[in-house]
Amino acid sequence: MFRRGLIYFLGLSFALAPTLFAASQAKYFVLIVWDGMRPDYVSAELTPTLHALREGGVWFANHRSVYPTSTEVNGTVLATGVFPQRSGITANKEYRREIDPLKQFGTESLTAVRRGDALTDGNYLKVSTVAELVQRSGGRTAVVGAKPVGLLHDRLPRPDTSANAVWFVNGCLPESLFDSLTNQFGSFPVAASPNTARDSWATRCLTEAFWAKEMPRYSVLWLSEPDFSQHKHGPGSQQALEAIRSCDQRLATVLAELDRRGIRNDTDIFVVSDHGFSTIAENRDVAAMLRAAGINARSAWDESPRRDDVVVVGNGGSVLLYVTEHSPKIIEKIVARLQQTPTSGVIFTRAGIPGTFKLAEAKLDSETAPDVIVASAWKAIGDDKTHRRIEMINDGYKEYQPGCGMHVTLSPTDLHNTAVAAGPDFRRGMNSTLPSGNVDIVPTLLWLMGITPPQPLDGRVLSEALTVGAPPLTGAKTFRRDTRQQFGNGVWEQYLKFTEVNGVRYLDEGNGSWQPIQKSASETRTENSTMLSSKPR
Repeated sequence: MFRRGLIYFLGLSFALAPTLFAASQAKYFVLIVWDGMRPDYVSAELTPTLHALREGGVWFANHRSVYPTSTEVNGTVLATGVFPQRSGITANKEYRREIDPLKQFGTESLTAVRRGDALTDGNYLKVSTVAELVQRSGGRTAVVGAKPVGLLHDRLPRPDTSANAVWFVNGCLPESLFDSLTNQFGSFPVAASPNTARDSWATRCLTEAFWAKEMPRYSVLWLSEPDFSQHKHGPGSQQALEAIRSCDQRLATVLAELDRRGIRNDTDIFVVSDHGFSTIAENRDVAAMLRAAGINARSAWDESPRRDDVVVVGNGGSVLLYVTEHSPKIIEKIVARLQQTPTSGVIFTRAGIPGTFKLAEAKLDSETAPDVIVASAWKAIGDDKTHRRIEMINDGYKEYQPGCGMHVTLSPTDLHNTAVAAGPDFRRGMNSTLPSGNVDIVPTLLWLMGITPPQPLDGRVLSEALTVGAPPLTGAKTFRRDTRQQFGNGVWEQYLKFTEVNGVRYLDEGNGSWQPIQKSASETRTENSTMLSSKPR
């Protein structure tokens, strides 16, 4: 059956030529997320099921996460197909006075979601999700998250009679399902490392409960691993490898259920990760550093922050800084301090202060975005080309120490994430080296479903991977942005690298460095002599 659609990329919509249609062969669509899965750990030995799916489908070898490389940001991207500047979610943890005037909040929490929707007439997320669009088109959906992020895919309240079910860690929609689910599968397991029990419970919830009566048009399964174990033990640890094997077994369970129902050949499947991972080299406290520089900065307050106060929100590899009343003087002082700090990587500001990039450069300039974002510096360690080790700085998660895992930087191992697609609409045995990203998953799904979103999306249709009609492609182009700031005692420099396809720009990496001026021995002696001669007698 042929269905007319629209091409969405470059933030614009283009009417299709009369001969171009989305001719999907699939009846069902499944998105499976392995949270934090690095692509360099996909192998026939460690992940035989995913490896076989990759070999028989499409491997997106140059796939990118969206910055900030965190779960809630990319979870929202994977639900909406737009960048943070349009989605309404800038980080895992944010500060918004109207939601909590004293401290940061988790953007995925049910309390924040309900409060945000109440304040914005239902626009906590500013664009529709795939689940919502499928439901509006008459299709049924099922969303299961072994992490709270599942709620962001389909958050709206619904009557008990709704057939569109959601599980999002100790909660569900409709709420009346909770008792029946926990009676069927037992209480949702407590967190452990590896988090096998939770992921197994979530997979059973999808395949045995939400798929019991009929197969939904669209399903989401969000696994908690290997993110959970990599945080606690580091990428490549025995616990993390065991967690990856568990994810592969969960994928095998899903595929076996599709085979049992005889619908495997009618189902398009995406297996992706939300972000990659780095290893913590050291912890830092940006709030304490700023206070030492005379700036009243704190992560939590006893009373509402006043003019020129700064709310510091650590997100692991990046820190968000909110200046009360947006004082330019305080913002400039913060930036100058960060630029002279060796642990700083890339600094973003709304106005583009010298030596920084504008928030817009990384698609972060939403109305709720902070005044300053600083990504931690990172460095490659060793020469292991199979599993690259990158070390970074952690802020805001004190339970994770050096040697543990973290992300949310602009390192290649944080930005480069996993993406595999297979099904009747995807090419077989294709290794695609064309740049792609999480922002492209939703446009591709909607294209194949024949659903036109009410607003233009930011990603592109992954035409190179499809066997059906799709928008034409242009070649990849690379870009680099550099900026620097000179101080009397040194120079700050930072850069960003991008690749662009069809007007969609993917971040490849970014970093920065503070280089203090090295003074000669004679200059040092002259300074010391001057200091001595100027002392009062």
